[in-house]
Amino acid sequence: MTVTFDHLFEPIVVGRRLVKNRVISSGHDTVMVEDGRISDRLVAYHEARAAGGVGMIVVQVAGVHETARYTAHVLMATDDGCIDGYRRLADAVHPHGTTIVGQLFHPGREVMESADGSAPVAVAPSAVPNERFRVMPRAFSHAEVVEVVEGYANAASRLIRAGLDGVEVVASHGYLPAQFLNPLVNLREDEYGGDDERRRRFILDVFRAIRTRVGPDPMVGLRLSIDEHDPHGLAPDVALAAAAALDRARLVDYVSVTTGSSATLAGSDHIAPPMGFANGYVAPSARAVKEVVEVPVFVAGRVNQPQEAERIIASGQADACVMTRALICDPTMANLAREGRAEEIRACIGCNQACIGHFHAGFAISCIQHPETGRELTLGRRIRSRVAKRVLVVGGGPAGLKAAAVAAQRGHRVTLREASAQLGGQILLAQRLPGRAEFGGAAQNLEREARLAGVEIVTKSRVDREMVQDWAPDEVVVATGSRPYHPAIEVLGSPMVLDAESVLLGAVVPPGRVVVVDWRDDWVGVGVSRLLAATRHDVTLATPGYYAGASLQQYVRDEQLAALARARVVVLALVRLFGVDDDSAYLQHVLTDEPVIVEHVAAVVLATGRQSTRHLADELRLDGLSVHTVGDCVAPRTVEEAVLEGLAVASAL
Repeated sequence: MTVTFDHLFEPIVVGRRLVKNRVISSGHDTVMVEDGRISDRLVAYHEARAAGGVGMIVVQVAGVHETARYTAHVLMATDDGCIDGYRRLADAVHPHGTTIVGQLFHPGREVMESADGSAPVAVAPSAVPNERFRVMPRAFSHAEVVEVVEGYANAASRLIRAGLDGVEVVASHGYLPAQFLNPLVNLREDEYGGDDERRRRFILDVFRAIRTRVGPDPMVGLRLSIDEHDPHGLAPDVALAAAAALDRARLVDYVSVTTGSSATLAGSDHIAPPMGFANGYVAPSARAVKEVVEVPVFVAGRVNQPQEAERIIASGQADACVMTRALICDPTMANLAREGRAEEIRACIGCNQACIGHFHAGFAISCIQHPETGRELTLGRRIRSRVAKRVLVVGGGPAGLKAAAVAAQRGHRVTLREASAQLGGQILLAQRLPGRAEFGGAAQNLEREARLAGVEIVTKSRVDREMVQDWAPDEVVVATGSRPYHPAIEVLGSPMVLDAESVLLGAVVPPGRVVVVDWRDDWVGVGVSRLLAATRHDVTLATPGYYAGASLQQYVRDEQLAALARARVVVLALVRLFGVDDDSAYLQHVLTDEPVIVEHVAAVVLATGRQSTRHLADELRLDGLSVHTVGDCVAPRTVEEAVLEGLAVASAL
């Protein structure tokens, strides 16, 4: 049955502007800025989403004052040198009928890093520290507050002169305007503090200054957290009162509602909530804002499918939906939904690995399912091959599926053969972990991409050297994956030693204490520990790292560590496995080499990594065939690298 979107694609008036639909890409740091300016890469990134049908794009935060440099790669709007880049961006987006708005930003005390690695200086309403980044700010002088207010107005003027349709003031996630509103953070006794009305003065002054400078025509929006999920955070009623005050004063054209705070670990998890959070969970907060303002209200928070957005808007909880990660995963999402092809959408699975995960690591954002994101200028276009080749892809995991899809899209005749009955490779294992069922969507999305491209897919077909020789393809892409790695350890007696893959496939683990030996500190160790704890095993998770889940993106790791704590899993950090006997696991401290012994052990489960399965590729190369390896066949890593290599290899065939 075809899903209709009667509300999502209805135009909406925002201020004096008409936005063509209600799909919003919110401001998010892409790490595609060059020397504080808009880059060609950033222009191409946003143009791809405009071409894909998004109604409104909000460009990532731009600092309004020199003290607003919260990362080494922040976009700055503090001088006229920024105008040209914004103009190129507006000129790229507007021909697609997309509205474009720029975020105006000051972090206050929420400073992550400096340009040179030295400790940054942060400024805030008062000298109240940040818990997450362990930053102690100094208090703004009165003159500096006035200067920052003027900075907002100056930055807004530059963006509007560049041709943007409006600006958005970031008062969400515990950033500077929220700090002024919060009585636990703003301890001032001047006209910017002391009671609710004076604490609202900063944000009102900012909006008055902007409106005075840019006039009535451009949009001026507000980004606001309702509930910062922080015991010392901005209370929802205070945030609602601020939104109502701006609305009464006719200073704001829309309110974009989110939740959470940058100031604490738990609060920051809501900045890009991972798959453990319910879809659309912030919608009730948006409804609360709608009850106190007359302007349109947008909502963010795990809205990753157009069907969810339609339900939220139809129910009156919000007027438009922020779908940023959904658009990172599939830039064409809006067009596909509008054209009645929603089943073709590549749905975001909330893994956070290559989007916010890349940002936290200082790299340009991308998507594990769609590595073309962030690489629009290099791998974003499908160039038809001048010669159509016969291509054999061996292996139907993520690397093989992506390679097959892209090769077929380029005009090659592609056959993919998979030894098992199902496509997806290790994704099929990953989805068995607690709280990770949604990850299985990656396999479905990649398979759909391959089938839509016209790939011939044959399952239950084990490929050997003779078969390939008989078939005589022009190109062979080998994606034969990897198998569990078992480290060399001392074993006495007949202890029960299993690997994580066996456990996920249903191996019986005897009752009693189980030691899960981790190595990568990724999903596998923590996931298997949770799985065993849920079946009433007494679980000890041993890791050579400083803490469990260290390889995971912070918001995902926080969710997993909380689950381990609730399940009463004991975590032993800084240890490696040395040996096993019938009753004990013998560990060794990685820094001191001292023994750490866990007694009364019923089983040991190894989450100790994987090793490549590449013998077929080696044999075929001896035969002189044109062979390309992708994914774990090259080296065991993650889905992200597998899909990227599939894309890169097929783009060059």
